[in-house]
Amino acid sequence: MSELSQNSNAAAEHGAQVIRTEVNALTQMADSLGDDFAHAARLMCETQGRVIISGMGKSGHIGNKIAATLASTGTPSFFVHPSEASHGDLGMITKDDVCIVISNSGETAELHGLLAYLTRFAIPFIAMTKNADSTLARQSTVALLLPDAPEACSVGMAPTTSTTCTLAMGDALAVAVMRMKGFAKEDFHVFHPGGKLGAQFVRVRDVMHTGDELPAVAADLAMGDVLVEMSAKGFGVAGVVDGQGKLYGVITDGDLRRNLDGLMDRNAGQTATTSPQIAEPDMLMTEAMAIMNSRNISALPVLDDAGSFVGLIHIHDCLRAGAA
Repeated sequence: MSELSQNSNAAAEHGAQVIRTEVNALTQMADSLGDDFAHAARLMCETQGRVIISGMGKSGHIGNKIAATLASTGTPSFFVHPSEASHGDLGMITKDDVCIVISNSGETAELHGLLAYLTRFAIPFIAMTKNADSTLARQSTVALLLPDAPEACSVGMAPTTSTTCTLAMGDALAVAVMRMKGFAKEDFHVFHPGGKLGAQFVRVRDVMHTGDELPAVAADLAMGDVLVEMSAKGFGVAGVVDGQGKLYGVITDGDLRRNLDGLMDRNAGQTATTSPQIAEPDMLMTEAMAIMNSRNISALPVLDDAGSFVGLIHIHDCLRAGAA
């Protein structure tokens, strides 16, 4: 085996050992959650203000991510850098807020000004630390203890296991608070209107074609006039409606081909498929896309509760919305 191959194998084993070390610590932490965790989650859920996160160094980077996760799941939150806090940013923290202060040792010097402020104004705060006897833990409203597990780096000093556990603790709190607040998929969409996440929550009513854009024809309309309407609207489909605007059936390009012999001697009602696939206004775009894909069709009529033809959704609309 070449030296390069040996080094590659060793690197893979080192990497696996790091992951195993962190998994063991996470398991230890999961098994130890109890009343303190429940207390912390209640503080966050019941606060009338925001959840403010602070931490120094790597703890600060993790704190930024925790704040972002909380904010995106219905708990207003932001990160305050502890050094900046002592130079004016303490004004961002009010008596209505609750804080999460992160320090593996619990003795980070840059946190002293922040802790003094929180104590002075009786602002509740949650400590995340490995040291139960630390200044941070003793002054906190509730302390969430990280496992006393070794760092996964080769010298046992670089924040690895500790930051992974801190991040997991933050995720656990965020999800627990989500459930306590009854935060649902519809609420999630409010904070994620863009990208693939946002597209998953777009509803048919948001993008469907309506009004004069609809290719709607009467059942007794001659097929020559139906073709004119289909060509003018450009969807490759027409909805056949009765006198009350309720959908009788649809005419697609496929129907035209199947009835090509004698087509011009027919009317819309004689040509239409009378049991078409349909969509509803409140249906998710992803659901409409799934119907079109499974049936190999390119458009769906949209019906309201009364069966009226109120809209049309085309596969191109799904693609533009990012639902594909």
